[in-house]
This record gives sequence, structure tokens and C-alpha cells, in this order.
Amino acid sequence: MTSYLPSSRTLQGLGFLAMLFPLAAAAQQQPAGTVQGTLLDQANSQPVPFANVVVLRAQDSTFVAGAESAENGTFTLDKLGLGSYIVKFTAVGYQGLRRSIALTPAAPTLRMGALKLASTSTQLAGVTVQGERAAVQESLDKKVINVEKDLSSVGGTAVNVLQNVPSVTVAADGTVSMRGSSNITILIDGKPSNSANSGAGGNRLEQIPASSIERVEVVTNPSARYDAAGAGGVLNIILKKQKKDGWNGQAMLTVGTRDKYNPSLSLNRRIGKLNMFGSANLRDDMYRSRMWSDQFTVVEGQELRTYQQGNNLRHNKNYNGRLGFDYTLPANQSLTVTLEPNFNRSANSGTQLATLTGATNARIGSTFGVSENVDNIDGSVDYRRTWDAHKGRELTGSINYTNLNADVVVAQRNTEGSADLLEWKQDLHVDLNAVAGQVDYVHPMGEKARFDAGLKGQWQANNGTDDFLRQNTDNAGFSRLADRSYAYDFKEYLQAGYATYQQETGKWTMQGGLRAEYTNTSGQVQGGNGPFKLEYLNLFPSASVARKLSGADQRLQLSYSRRLNRPNFMQLLAFPLYQDQRSYRIGNPTLRPEYINALELGHQITMGQASLTSTLFYRQTTNAIQRLVRVDTTATRLYGAGAVITAQYNDNFGQATSYGAELSLNQPLAKWWRLTASGSLFQNTVTAATGNEANRRVVSGTARLMNSFTPTPKLDIQVTGNYRAAAVTAQGRISPVGSMDVALRQRLFNDRGAVTLRVSDVFNTQRNRTETYTEGFRATYYNKWESRVGYLGFSWYLGSNKPPKKIESQPQGGGGGFGG
Repeated sequence: MTSYLPSSRTLQGLGFLAMLFPLAAAAQQQPAGTVQGTLLDQANSQPVPFANVVVLRAQDSTFVAGAESAENGTFTLDKLGLGSYIVKFTAVGYQGLRRSIALTPAAPTLRMGALKLASTSTQLAGVTVQGERAAVQESLDKKVINVEKDLSSVGGTAVNVLQNVPSVTVAADGTVSMRGSSNITILIDGKPSNSANSGAGGNRLEQIPASSIERVEVVTNPSARYDAAGAGGVLNIILKKQKKDGWNGQAMLTVGTRDKYNPSLSLNRRIGKLNMFGSANLRDDMYRSRMWSDQFTVVEGQELRTYQQGNNLRHNKNYNGRLGFDYTLPANQSLTVTLEPNFNRSANSGTQLATLTGATNARIGSTFGVSENVDNIDGSVDYRRTWDAHKGRELTGSINYTNLNADVVVAQRNTEGSADLLEWKQDLHVDLNAVAGQVDYVHPMGEKARFDAGLKGQWQANNGTDDFLRQNTDNAGFSRLADRSYAYDFKEYLQAGYATYQQETGKWTMQGGLRAEYTNTSGQVQGGNGPFKLEYLNLFPSASVARKLSGADQRLQLSYSRRLNRPNFMQLLAFPLYQDQRSYRIGNPTLRPEYINALELGHQITMGQASLTSTLFYRQTTNAIQRLVRVDTTATRLYGAGAVITAQYNDNFGQATSYGAELSLNQPLAKWWRLTASGSLFQNTVTAATGNEANRRVVSGTARLMNSFTPTPKLDIQVTGNYRAAAVTAQGRISPVGSMDVALRQRLFNDRGAVTLRVSDVFNTQRNRTETYTEGFRATYYNKWESRVGYLGFSWYLGSNKPPKKIESQPQGGGGGFGG
């Protein structure tokens, strides 16, 4: 058992935070003011949604608070100190408006009533620009990507959505990474997705249709409010849920080239205090790919080379549903209950031809197949309480349950060039159950201070079997090989608590926080390595300081956080999982967590309708977990028949550092044209896999460029380009890759319907090529999947729900608060 206790320096930090709380509490008794109103169009008295409302001090015009008008044009700014202010209203297509106000002890609440904005929109060749929420909203602590405005994921899944998110890259195998790190935490509606983060059978992100996602929040340096896991950051996927009165919904059908179909239906019904919602989604897709690999090694003095090439057809069926309700209780309380079943059925089949040179010279043909049956059910109950007498005070709680049952069968049979033509199978069964509970409390302390605290507990049990089967010589069924079959059990318990304190002083905003997490992990492989147990307690401090700069709408922020990466059960349990008969991956029960210190310096400036965000970041990882490949000499000798058999595994050694810069620009070039660009440039350094090599360094980066056009009032066009530079690994290199997507949306039938056309990877350039080289072994792997696909979709909007009227508009700069 390994135990990590807090240092004296950390305990001093706790004492400092404890001293701050009484000082801030003194401000709690000061009266707070509120400003309310409604923004309307002067010409037709219609609401003006998503307008910026900014409060400035009357004396020096410094920024005090900001908000955004709701869809019905209403706005509220609370927790304002008493005094004189200037309120400024801005919206795309409207003239700016200013009002002077005063909040006094006798009248701390000001209801400004209806405020009418005069339109400044001009018509260019029939184009009228209307204000609406931006596709990418930038702030220093996070980015918010409004998926409904992004046409480049039409017909896809959450994986396709993330491929177009700034700071995020998605590998060919579906691995999601941020700034070069795949150690990230994925949240769904603000809650951990056990099936997405556990490494269990199936990819939860592939089961979430893009059409059900409202937005994605990217938090690159989370505060203590978030789980400590995920050194690369946090991705929060927010699913759609209507709250309009009456019946609302959307029916959609998308078809893609070469047998791809995706019908979906979402409905919402609100009656008084009860809001019911539900959705159903079906995906039936076929994708083709081709691959080759070239491996070379020396075993017992004999040079062996294996060259494989093959073709693959993947048929995936996914049934996704969501059902739930919100209920408003007395005393500003609400309750939400949600149930989300997901069922995935996929079949992956193909052929391979292996050319062996060395001990034998042969050409071996084979067929292979992978079938996956994954049933996943998530259920949650959420509670929320607010107080009218104490604006900003909030209590939330949630209980979540996940059950995942997966059965994955890998089968292969030689068809030529071998005396053994019998089929073998590996049958992996996973049964995962997880329960999590969390309570969060926010307590305003006067006008400019806030205290947050929370507790969380999470328990996970995972049991399963891994059976190796060989076809009988009489072709009558299969026999289980006991010496190559395993059973396992895995348990993990997490307990956490955190506290953060935020204080605003003039142009400065400061936040400090501390999170404590206790982890207890145990497991064993029957028939393999014996039991193991990990137990550790860690403290994770976080801090940030921001300053509003004079002379422009801009802000500077510095933040720090300590985080960790826990190995999951697939990385710990030592039994082989075969990809094909010549390669497998295996867990390492001696694997331990890696720890990360992350530092960021960010700057944001808003200039009219344009915003520019830049970030410098540094990340240091100790006890680094690195993915490695080795030649299994025993298996090569016993089962290889002249071929090389390799094993993939993880191990802790050395440290890794990453530092670089990130830049995001949101710029209108014309009334009908907006440019959104983002890019990162960073250097990764990893400790070499052997003591005979120097540490490996590489400069890498990512780039994304999106052009959005509105040539007519009802037509949107989007052209998106993505590029990922080459990257280094502990034992090799990943080649660069780029692509371009084109999409358009035409609104029809008085905005009741919309037709969408998208072509992904227009130039068919996406592919994955990796090189691995270490002492006595070198290999190249290549995979080209079906990436150029045409999608045609039709949407019909029910009730008051309508399609977005514009892909992008005014950026939402500045942002308030920190983390959480």
C-alpha cells in the first residue's frame, strides 16, 4: 500500500485559506443591488436575445459586471454594490445604448422595463444579419463551442464534434487528447461519464449523436471544483433539453454515402412546473478501411520480418435514448430525473495477407472478425436549491448510476499458407457497475466574494472473463484453452472534498482552492498475476488571478493547478487482449498514478465584434505513464510460426514536460462572412524508453480554420480545415495529418424545416501512420479509413423550436468567474 500525505507547505496553504474566510464574511451584511429589464427591437417590439449587457462605474468607466439577454430579451444583473453606474447594451445589428443608473439603500433594485434598440443592420445583396449566440465563445478559463451552429459534425457522433473543437485532437482509434495529452476527463451534463472514462468495452462517445449535443465546454486548467483526474483538462458535453412552454421538438433524418443512416427524434413538453423531455436516435453505418504494417526484430539471433496488409469493413448499429423530467418544487427548489439507455451492436470483418521472412519464408492469408455488444444505462437524479433573499447562493446535489455490460469477440482464421487452418477466438466479457454522489454549495459573501465547497464519493465494481477458444479439429464447435483464459475482478473507491474562495478587488479577481482525494483501488487476475492494491491520499491546490486592463475590453489571467492521472482497469489488469493473432495489449499491475503541475498565462481582448485570446501554458509530469511496445519472444517462439508477436503495455518512468502557446481569433470580415481560427504550438519532451537514448523532444501543434458565410438570409455555408503536426512518443513518432470539410444548411418552409449537406475530408487526406523503434525492434503502422463521406440531412422543427438562423455572430468575450 502506498500512502501520500500532505506536506507542511500544503498545510500552511490551508491555514491561509482559513484565515481569508472570516475576513470575507464581514462583507456579507452589505446590501446588494439588482438591475433588471427587457431588450426589444424598436421596429417590431420583438425580443433581442443574446445581447451584451455591461455595467460600468460612473466615476471611471471600469468594468463591474456583465450578462447576456435571454431568448425572451430579459436580463438580470445582481450582487451589485450601491452607487452610480453606466449600463451599456450592445448587440449585432443594433445601435449601442447607454443608461445612467443609481442604486441606493432605499431602492437597491432597479427595474428598467422595456428598452428598445434601434436596428443598424443593412441589406447587402439580400443578406440581413441577425444577432445570435456565437458558435465559439471564448473566455480565459474555458471555451464554449455551440455545436448547433457548427455544421461540420452533421450526421456524426460526439467524436466528430470533438474533432472540430479548439485545443482538442482525435486520433484514428478515437483517442481524444488536448494539447498533446490524452489524459483528460470527460463530463456529460457536468457529471462524470463512468463508461467514457473507465476504458471499459465500447466507446461511449461513439454512442452520443452529434444532433443531441447543444455545446461543448473546454476547460484547459480546471480549478479545485473539478475532479483532479485529467491532466490535459476537462471536456464537458452538454446535451440538448428544451424548456419552452407546450410541445417542442425536432425530427431528423441523415443519410450518408455507402450505407450510412441516422434517424432521430426529440420531444419536449412543459406544463406549469413540470417539464418532460425525451429523445431516440438510431445509427446504422458501414465504414471501410485498409491497413498495412511492417515489423522487424531479432529473436534468438534470427532476423524476423513480418509485413501485413489487409482490408476491413465495420458495420455499426447504435440505439440511443434519453428520457427524463424537471419538476419545480416550492422554495426555489427543482428536481431532475434522467435515464439514458444506449445499445451498441457492431461487426468488424476483413482479410489480411502476411509476408514472413527470416526463420521461414511464407505468405499467410487470413480472415478476421470483431463483434461488440455493448449495453450501457446511465441514470441520474439532480437537485437544486436557490434563495431569493440571498442572490447567488446555491445548493446542488446529484446521484448517478451506471451499468455497462459488454461482450467483445475477436476471431481469426488462416485461409492459406499455413498447415493450421482452424479458427481461434478471444471472448472478453465486461460487467461494470458504478455509483457516484456529489453535493456542491455556493455562498456569496457580500458583493465581491464567494465561497464554494463540495463533497463527492464514487464506487466502481468491474468483473469479467477473457476466454481463449480454439476450433475443434472436427470443426464441431470450440474448446476453451484454460492456460490462455482468465477471469478478473476490479474495484475502485474515490472520496473527495474541496473548498474555493474568490474575491474581487477593483480590477483584480483572485481565487484559491484546495481539493483532497482519497483513492482505493484493488484487483486480481485469476490464472494470471496475483492480487494488487493501491491506496493513496493526495492534496490538489489551485489558484488563479485575473486583472482587467485599462483602455480596452481586455483581461489578463494567470492560473495554476495540480492534477493526476489514475491508471484504469484496462491498464492495470495483466491479461492479453488480442487485436489480431500477432499483436495484443496487456495491463501492468505495478502501474502507479502520474502527477502533473500545470501553469497558464492568458490574455483576451475584444475589439468591436472581434475577439482574440492567447494563452501560454506549461505542464510538468512526474512518474509519467508511457505507452510502450515490446516483442513477446516467448509467444513469437511458441505461436509465431515465423512471425513477430508484439505486446503493447504501459509503464512509469522519468518525466514529461510540455510547454507552448495557443491562439484563438473570432473575426467578422464582412456582414456575410466570419472567420474563426485557432492554433497551438508546443514542445513535448519525454524520457527515453532506455538508458541508452537521449530524451525525446519534438515541436508539434494543431491548427483549425473555419470560414462561415451567409450569402442569403436562409443559407449558411461553412468551410473548415484541420491540421495536426507530427508528434513524438516514448518509442517513436506519429505522422502529421490534415483535412477539410464543407457544409451548408438551407432553411425551408418558413423556418419549419432545414436541409443540410456536408462532405467530410473533401481531399481524402486523413490517415494514421506511426513509427516505433527501440533496441532490436522497429515497425511502421499505417491505417487509411473511409473519411471522405457525403451526408444529406433533413430536419423538421416542432412547436416553437426552430433552426439556428446564423452559424456565428458576435463573440462573447471577457467571461466572469473561474473554473466550475
